[in-house]
Amino acid sequence: MAGPLTVPGTRTATAPLKVAVIGGGPGGLYAAVLLKRLDPRREITVFERNAPDDTFGFGVVLSDETLGGIEHADPTVHAALQGEFVRWDDIDIVHRGRTLTSGGHGFAALGRRRLLEILHERCESLGVRLRFRTQAPSAAELAAGHDLVIAADGVNSRTREAHAGIFRPTVTTERCRYIWLAADFAFDAFRFEIAETEHGVMQLHGYPYAPDASTVIVEMREEVWLAAGFDTLDERQSTERCAKIFADALGGRALRANTSPWTAFRTVVNERWSHGNTVLIGDAAHTAHFSIGSGTKLAVEDALALAACVDEQPDLQAALAAYESERRPVVASTQRAAAASLRWFEELATYTDQPARQFAFGLLTRSRRVTHDNLRLRDAAFTGAVEEDFGCPPGTPPMFTPFRLRGLTLRNRVVVSPMDMYVAGDGMPGDFHLVHLGARALGGAGLVMTEMVCVSPEGRITPGCTGLWTDEQGAAWRRVTDFVHNSAPTGGGSPGAAIGIQLGHSGRKGSTRLMWEGMDQPLPDANWPLSAASALPYLPGVSQVPRTLDRAGLDAIREQFASATRRAADAGFDLLELHCAHGYLLSGFLSPLTNTRTDAYGGDLAGRLRFPLEVFDAVREVWPADRPMTVRTSATDWAEGGTTGEEAVEIARAFVAHGADAIDVSTGQVVSDERPEFGRSYQTPYADRIRNTLGVPVIAVGAISSWDDVNSLLLAGRADLCALARPHLYDPHWTLHAAADQAYTGPAAPWPPPYRAGSRPPPTGRTDGPKPRLTLS
Repeated sequence: MAGPLTVPGTRTATAPLKVAVIGGGPGGLYAAVLLKRLDPRREITVFERNAPDDTFGFGVVLSDETLGGIEHADPTVHAALQGEFVRWDDIDIVHRGRTLTSGGHGFAALGRRRLLEILHERCESLGVRLRFRTQAPSAAELAAGHDLVIAADGVNSRTREAHAGIFRPTVTTERCRYIWLAADFAFDAFRFEIAETEHGVMQLHGYPYAPDASTVIVEMREEVWLAAGFDTLDERQSTERCAKIFADALGGRALRANTSPWTAFRTVVNERWSHGNTVLIGDAAHTAHFSIGSGTKLAVEDALALAACVDEQPDLQAALAAYESERRPVVASTQRAAAASLRWFEELATYTDQPARQFAFGLLTRSRRVTHDNLRLRDAAFTGAVEEDFGCPPGTPPMFTPFRLRGLTLRNRVVVSPMDMYVAGDGMPGDFHLVHLGARALGGAGLVMTEMVCVSPEGRITPGCTGLWTDEQGAAWRRVTDFVHNSAPTGGGSPGAAIGIQLGHSGRKGSTRLMWEGMDQPLPDANWPLSAASALPYLPGVSQVPRTLDRAGLDAIREQFASATRRAADAGFDLLELHCAHGYLLSGFLSPLTNTRTDAYGGDLAGRLRFPLEVFDAVREVWPADRPMTVRTSATDWAEGGTTGEEAVEIARAFVAHGADAIDVSTGQVVSDERPEFGRSYQTPYADRIRNTLGVPVIAVGAISSWDDVNSLLLAGRADLCALARPHLYDPHWTLHAAADQAYTGPAAPWPPPYRAGSRPPPTGRTDGPKPRLTLS
């Protein structure tokens, strides 16, 4: 059992540090270089178990940002690297024999062995001790005799595993197998190529790293790898097989290996990166899938930050805290982008039937770091061709193209997402709802959605929720829809805006306080009884235990939905959405975490779908045939044992088979112990998967915050409509301002006549001074 990690003792401000580095990869070596350069008195030793010229993998890609940091920190290393780099701008994407090229990207790569040689030379010139072919003592042993221990021992870090109780790592094995190879010629671009074999889809990632050499990574899903028999082949046989499969990309040339086993990528996350005087950097602390760049890049950036923090902070503990504070958000952002990228490649088979340019655009924007606007700056011709294929008229951004659902044509692709306001009395919408929804319609969105409108008093979430269980409520809603539809030239309406209603029932999440008084907390008094698929409280020990719905209860709720639908049709709504997400009643039937029934309405997915589909059918039967219906689903519960990605697709398939016109794909809020992976556009991969697996229209929702995101998602074929919530709270005119920002003045985003004078930003005070008239020498 590993010994404890040592907490550093008190040192004088001028005493030099004694540093041990475990691992002689680029991150560990560069940390040693920087720490020694900042204080030549430091005694620094690097332990590397391999020989100096042993290395695995072939090429290393570094960004301009990373190189800028290296240049500032150590011009000597930067100058040496500059003389070695192979640079290129293009990305070639081969889709079913057609090569599409996108330019303006800018890459720099060199051989990993040459990178290590440069760092070895720099370490030796500075007096860093390099101990090759030497297994480092444990971190605990080193910590006792050194002031700082840097664990740069890679994805298989012995330090991390020996002290797992301190660092608390999570290591996730991903779904693809890959092998790292090389070719003895230089690709003239970064190349992605797809092979659609009898066993499944395989992909090649290739890039040059020397004038006569390229890295070649072959990757495929685990089940494809097994079906192709790669598990029975040795390294030589695998290398030859890959060269044969991708013979066109390689021009018939051979591939070579270098201790290149097939492996599955592992995503490493640690709750802590340091303890005492030991710190993790590079792959020991975190990994990011190779498809968005090199792990070397992150390791080198870690080294830069760690050295800077040691130099800037008054003591070592403050330095390690500052290092982690600085790097964590950067690494988390990179890991989110990497996760989006690797998921795209894991689901590659769902995209191969896309049109070639859309497929290429989707590949280029898969991580969400490259966007439509960014790509247009890099390669306007390529992006313009993608827009043309999408159907954008000249000068029209993708978000301002119309979209048709049944008899409803939406003027643009922007949806104001349903947002509970909690300001109704006895379910009655009032002036607030008129102003709130009317303002968003005036703001230019194609479709404005109500909050979840409850089908009964007992189906409310809070006392402030709106309803549609009385004719008086229907008449109040008619006032709102009339305003949205008013298109008189001198009126206050928004010509062409549509309004949809979301119908739902709270289930076990009802009878709670207003959100700002304690979200999900039971009312202090005047509670109403709850009902659900199963008698499971939302917050165990806190929430009310609902009654399990029997036959009579199921029939009554189904009729409540049908009655509310009739009133919604009479009230003039253009679209109806059935709320089957977020742990409310119908969602509670769908999730195995909230439905433990043993009758026909529980058990397998078909049983769990039965009641939501019965409600859908009852609603569809009385909703006008020419008006569309959508269904909001939670595509994952973000909890172990919950709805799987495969089940989310099957749930969508079932609703579409029963007549749903689009699926509004959300996630989570089903169980209280969920662990969502928040981040920009974090729910869109689920919409993407449903759309491209089933070929059905989807609405993407969840942290979509910019018009650039909307355009990117649409062009890539990840969504047909984009729903935004918080941006519309921040700016009711979000859509009109998006049009102004993109210089779009067409019919998809009309400014209401009284507002036209505000269609350009108001002038501001002058901030620049007059330019000099003369220059005298």
